[in-house]
Amino acid sequence: MGRITASALARMLGDPDSSMSAYRWLFLALRSLIANGRILHGTALPSERDAVAALGLSRTTVSRAYAELRESGYARSRRGSGTVAQLPGGPVAGGAEPLPLGGFGPLPGSQAVDLTCAAPNAPAGMLEQFEAALHELPRYAAGMGYYPLGIEPLRAALAEYYTRRGLPTGPEQIIVTSGALSSVAAAGRAVLGRGQGVLAETPTYPNSLLALKAHGARTAAVPIGPQGSDLDQIAAALAEVRPAAMLCLPDFHNPVGTLLDNAGRQRWAAELDRAGAVGIIDETCAELWLDDRPQVLPMAAFSPNLVTVGSASKSHWGGLRLGWLRAPRHLAAALARARMSMDLGAPVLEQLVLANLISSGQTLSEATRTALRENRDWMIGELGRILPDWEPNRPAGGLSLWCHLPRPRSSALARRLTSVLLAPGSTFAVEGHGLEHYQRLPFAQDRAQLEAALPAIAAAWEQVAV
Repeated sequence: MGRITASALARMLGDPDSSMSAYRWLFLALRSLIANGRILHGTALPSERDAVAALGLSRTTVSRAYAELRESGYARSRRGSGTVAQLPGGPVAGGAEPLPLGGFGPLPGSQAVDLTCAAPNAPAGMLEQFEAALHELPRYAAGMGYYPLGIEPLRAALAEYYTRRGLPTGPEQIIVTSGALSSVAAAGRAVLGRGQGVLAETPTYPNSLLALKAHGARTAAVPIGPQGSDLDQIAAALAEVRPAAMLCLPDFHNPVGTLLDNAGRQRWAAELDRAGAVGIIDETCAELWLDDRPQVLPMAAFSPNLVTVGSASKSHWGGLRLGWLRAPRHLAAALARARMSMDLGAPVLEQLVLANLISSGQTLSEATRTALRENRDWMIGELGRILPDWEPNRPAGGLSLWCHLPRPRSSALARRLTSVLLAPGSTFAVEGHGLEHYQRLPFAQDRAQLEAALPAIAAAWEQVAV
């Protein structure tokens, strides 16, 4: 069970609302923090005495607010722990991201719009890229075809890509994999012993956690703030949990869409080093900026102990099935061994395609970037028209909106819909429950699909939001 300090709680609460009584404001603010996953289920709240000192409120005010939390089901008393936050009725059972072993997306023949997946279609010109790569293939066909760490042109292109971004990198630090999840799994095998802890922000990308849990890792959660990574809470959680590693998404966080600035990256890296934890930095969405190109360095520029995960799936095309690791030099051998324990290398032809794309400086195509930006703005406008009580963010990058719902009914909404497939908020919770006030809405699909999906979502919401 975690515990939140009185000083951290004071920062999260902000200034009191003078339009209501102090106890009512405190009760409503605490209830919102718990319901929205900012204070996790099972977290011990500060003692009344500590809360009084930190918040500058009377003992009567704090006692009454805590009592109302307990009466409304958002807290309980526990001997030795004081007041403990909880979700009314217990945690909502959540599932992993809907990628079942039996298949992905709608059943064959289904006309449902799949909004469980956030990934763009292949850009124009992909066929020509494969045709060009075929001319380079014969020199590789003369050998057996095993390149477990990747072909040299791709490793060199990726090394130059990081160097251009301000992170000097040699080809020997690049390890090519069959996708971001394979990279995360290899990183977990290299730096984690079975049963060791991994810290992750909640919400987060669920399949990365599954890849680490499959290796026997224990997960612990720290809430992400509405404006992005809460570095005070991250520092406190690292000190308390003492994990061996932490999964970090500083670049257009999936699903929240936030981007961490250089000062935040530097502090996060320093906190990881101080705790002796290896940062597994997921840069899958780093090239998905939609407005202005971010002026930030890769987070690994701030510490020699960070492992970077990259992927072509979002920036180029998921059909390439290629990812990579940018390894610190002292971990390169361990990561290479871990990667080779999984398979003997990615397909050569696809590696040639990606090497040519990256060498030419191509990431997300401008046509795709423009379509994503237009879809994002259109979807925000439509939600304001047909679902005015929903509060979508406006991410500067990424592939989806993270919408705050007026009622905690995300799972009920997903169950009600038949013509649209949705992943409820609990899908993205580290502990598999909570976040029922949130809904991820990808905007990478064709506009026609989105135009069909939103009215169906609005109609279903009317039925469940009661």
